[in-house]
Amino acid sequence: MKKKITTFFAAVMIANLMGCDNAEQHDTNNSNTDTISTATVPKKLDSIKHKITPSLWVDKDAKAVADYYLSIFKDGQLKEFHQYKNPPQEKGQAGQDSFETAIIDIGDIELSILAAGPYFKFNESVSFVINCKDQAEVDYYWNALTANGGEEGSCGWCKDKYGLSWQVVPVEYFDLINSDDAAVREKAMKNTFKQKKLILAELK
Repeated sequence: MKKKITTFFAAVMIANLMGCDNAEQHDTNNSNTDTISTATVPKKLDSIKHKITPSLWVDKDAKAVADYYLSIFKDGQLKEFHQYKNPPQEKGQAGQDSFETAIIDIGDIELSILAAGPYFKFNESVSFVINCKDQAEVDYYWNALTANGGEEGSCGWCKDKYGLSWQVVPVEYFDLINSDDAAVREKAMKNTFKQKKLILAELK
């Protein structure tokens, strides 16, 4: 319990640090504890554009996680990458020498990635919905997310290799399950429960 409480306060501290960076209030005197990857991050950080930014806690290597999602969402970009050294008291409690953060833009949303140790895991209580324009796009995202350690679920749900849950859904699907025609709704819903990846032709 003590470790979890300490980790929680560390996460709060990290969030505050990230907020300060985004607001261009970074303390240049702390260069020994905060290393910014100048190869991928512009000197002048972008202003905050989103009211809410989902934050993903992973074990390690925020840059690798960012690169993974950017390899799937081709129009995305890496906005920031930071490395921080933990203070001595936090290292003693949690055993982590350092932690990393990254911020990426993918699919018109901003995601924050915090790599700070193996303390929390993703579960299906939170998932991201990918609204796909057609079956080809469904196939692409489904195959990309379930490859290399990902996992197929049912009813259009899957997990990527980090265990994050996604719903890969063709936008036409919502027209089917909300149709004014009861027969259309019932067929779409019935066949949904038979599928893993959603196959639009079988739902119509």
